Amino acid sequence: MSSQNFLKEHYETKVVEALKKSRGYTNKYQIPRIEKVVLNMGVSALLDKSVMEDAVKNMGLITGQRPIRTLAKKSIANFKLREEMPIGCKVTLRGERMWDFLLRLVAVALPSIRDFRGIPQKFDGHGNFSLGITDITIFPEISVESVKRQSGLEFTIVTSAATDEEGYELLDLLGMPFRKREQEGEPTDESTPDNSQEDESAA
Repeated sequence: MSSQNFLKEHYETKVVEALKKSRGYTNKYQIPRIEKVVLNMGVSALLDKSVMEDAVKNMGLITGQRPIRTLAKKSIANFKLREEMPIGCKVTLRGERMWDFLLRLVAVALPSIRDFRGIPQKFDGHGNFSLGITDITIFPEISVESVKRQSGLEFTIVTSAATDEEGYELLDLLGMPFRKREQEGEPTDESTPDNSQEDESAA
């Protein structure tokens, strides 16, 4: 069995049964599943073109898939931003690449964050989870020496869960290292900030 299939097999053999038992699902289509993972990396349009090229390269190394460049939808004079200017890149992962990314995220990347205390439970009200990473060198594919400018990324795990509680239980059973609920009032970990405003600017 290849390592990239371990988490998928764990879902099919352990998580599904645990969810059926705890939630009382009677139909297999009721059982929450991960549908896709969407990753986004924002880049200032005013920076050198090489910064965008590095972002695309690094995103490709992390995901194993060629990123799509994202363009500004409208001009914003105050930010010297023109319509159609490149402002980042994104990747949508499904299938084996999705499971491979999630396995590396849970087993390698997140635990390598210095003074890691778990990740905040940031769901969107529909069972989907988002997180911002400020340092992409936590991923084993990216070496510190190869990064010319510190950059981060954001990702959203899209699930079929109907509620945040179901989405949380799904990801928790898959090994996502969430903070305990009593810790949610503490300051966000420096390596996992809330970058929702950046998402809006890069939309």
